[in-house]
Amino acid sequence: MADHPRLFLPGFMSTQLCEELKFIHKSNCAVGYRPHVLSTILSHLIATNSSHLILPLVDIREKLKERVEEFFGCEFELFIEFTGLISWSCGSSIGWHSDDNRPYLKQRHFAAVCYLSNHSEDFKGGLFHFQEGEPATIVPMAGDVLIYTADDRNIHCVDEITEGERLTLTLWFTRDISYDEDAKLLNLFSLNSKDEDTKSWIPLSAPNNMYWFSPSSLTEHHLGYDIRWARVHALGFDLYISNEFEDVAWEPCDMLDKPLKLGREGKIFGKEFANALHAHQVLEFYRWKGSELQASKSKMSATHGLERTHLLSDITSYRKLAFPAYFEPKSVFSESFPINSYCQNMQPFDWSDFSMAVALWEDYVHGLRRKLVTSLPQWKLHGSIFNVPLPE
Repeated sequence: MADHPRLFLPGFMSTQLCEELKFIHKSNCAVGYRPHVLSTILSHLIATNSSHLILPLVDIREKLKERVEEFFGCEFELFIEFTGLISWSCGSSIGWHSDDNRPYLKQRHFAAVCYLSNHSEDFKGGLFHFQEGEPATIVPMAGDVLIYTADDRNIHCVDEITEGERLTLTLWFTRDISYDEDAKLLNLFSLNSKDEDTKSWIPLSAPNNMYWFSPSSLTEHHLGYDIRWARVHALGFDLYISNEFEDVAWEPCDMLDKPLKLGREGKIFGKEFANALHAHQVLEFYRWKGSELQASKSKMSATHGLERTHLLSDITSYRKLAFPAYFEPKSVFSESFPINSYCQNMQPFDWSDFSMAVALWEDYVHGLRRKLVTSLPQWKLHGSIFNVPLPE
């Protein structure tokens, strides 16, 4: 252990937290730093008006930092340099390396990898191997955490993903305060004053090229798909836009930033969403909470007045977004993120359940916004991001 300092913590994260972090990643991810990789970083959440979604990550960041400080004996001198939700799809792998073997990453001293999905059940391949020392191989299981030094004492690799999607929460730690992630994030909060407005909770899309996913770096740019639209499609829905935009000569991706409605099997949901990212967040929330909706139905009907009146009667007022043939994700998307695996938690569809999910999503983001408004002054005062209890 002394020669290869590492710590394996099975079951460190709860199932509920793993599922919540999966929801945050799947509903907000952008293209990653290499082919077959998608990522959600905290600065991206702030920039897309989803900064409240940082809150579910705050506690686990604190706990992991404490464990790293304790295990490596570096209390009061450690900073979080990077926090990211990262998914690896079919074809991705990492060859033997240490995390600091690139000159521009020499500031990284320790790493923590938190697994959010289960080997064999959610993906195949993707085993984590150390070149020397014990444990030699990690079989990723949701809730497990691996901590190690980011240097040549822990050279490692990851097997190629052969099926499904491997999700992780990854943190890197540094002793160099100039790389403190919290300081950079707090500066972004200051630049985005809307983050202190409890009414500001509708997500805004990043530039379209951040959502364009190609199967590999060798693929021509136009051969791929937009992540937002492809995931909506994979969940069994279509996007509809008002006929008033029929004569506007937009590129397909540009239409995803306009007000849209969701449809399924020829019926359209009555609520209009601000953009495709807004619709996608709600759909991913519905996928996450689907199994809980039946138990909540009677209570939600009483408090929100939910009725089966959300289908648009005049379907002729909207048209389904139809993309060019090269944009069709059926083959490319199913290879990268198999649809059966992606939709495995979906319940039999019911419009009233979906209506309830929309209301629950709004309650969820409003609650996080209120906590964010309470936390921000304390974060800025202390210059760090930490758990701030809500007042009684």
